[in-house]
Amino acid sequence: GIGFMMAPMHHPAMRHVGPVRAELGTRTIFNILGPLTNPAGVKRQLTGAFSAELIRPMAEVLLALGSEKAWLVHGGDGTDELSIAAPSEVVALEDGALRAFVVHPEDAGLPLHPFEDLLGGDPAQNARELRAVLGGAGRTAYRDAVLLNAAAALVVADRVSDLKAGVEMARESITSGAAESKLTGLAERMPIG
Repeated sequence: GIGFMMAPMHHPAMRHVGPVRAELGTRTIFNILGPLTNPAGVKRQLTGAFSAELIRPMAEVLLALGSEKAWLVHGGDGTDELSIAAPSEVVALEDGALRAFVVHPEDAGLPLHPFEDLLGGDPAQNARELRAVLGGAGRTAYRDAVLLNAAAALVVADRVSDLKAGVEMARESITSGAAESKLTGLAERMPIG
């Protein structure tokens, strides 16, 4: 399954700071606090940070809050996700301990892509690109970015033991149409705008 909750609608504290964040137009402490204070009480998560210096402290907070397993990630290209354009730093929380390591796209059997191949457009264009990828088409760089991050989520969920197996499971979800079907169902239940 999949779930998506807009923080201002479901998180009591974030409801009040949303307008201020939008007005500021820059990253704030709430970009860090949001994933750490998830009102759903999740015990496993893959979370990106806008700075590599934040991933260890964020992992320490999740450990203190009782998380079972988590990956806190920062892409070497400055993204808050695992990157297919550069190595990514990871701090993993598992079995009550933290472990730092670096993920290269090649670790998951994926090639490096130029960062420029990942640049998006406006929200409507990005939505079309996502639908194309999950429909089995779309840009190769976008597809590989989706596969790498889905693989990491599958590792955190203990659905697979490593990134290569996660990429294959995610690829099969796209090939079979299951990923596109899941997105369509989510869009029907949660229209945006």
